[in-house]
Amino acid sequence: MTGITYVRGDATAPQGKGVKIVAHVCNDLGGWGKGFVVAISRRWPEPEAAYRRWHRERARNDFGLGAAQFVQVGPYLWVANLVGQRGIRTGRSTGVPVRYEAIDTALGALAEKAAELGASVHMPRIGCGLAGGKWSRVEPMIEERLVARGIPVTVYDFGD
Repeated sequence: MTGITYVRGDATAPQGKGVKIVAHVCNDLGGWGKGFVVAISRRWPEPEAAYRRWHRERARNDFGLGAAQFVQVGPYLWVANLVGQRGIRTGRSTGVPVRYEAIDTALGALAEKAAELGASVHMPRIGCGLAGGKWSRVEPMIEERLVARGIPVTVYDFGD
């Protein structure tokens, strides 16, 4: 097992050759506008449009906690919208919106898609920004679901 590769940089500009999937965590409210999704939308309009359509038509699809949506944004590049947070954090919130079980389920779907495409996976520290999760809980799930299957994973920490 090679483990997770950690680099400084922008996960919306994934490094390396071959097919790549940029993965991130979304909420289950259909809201898109804070955190890493802003960087995604600046680079590609398709993931936000697909996510909003997926949420709007949720009565007829699998949208919900633990679901994963894959949006192709280039010939060898995909974005994975992983629904892993219940609601959003507000000034009145008491708990954190992250749902570890949902992230784990969505990572399973991500592993299937990455294996199917022969892709590497690139992400920020998913579930640990606005969702309020702890990396010490998310990292083992990534290792079990992706790394253990031989899928290369790069985690990007923004900044210099």
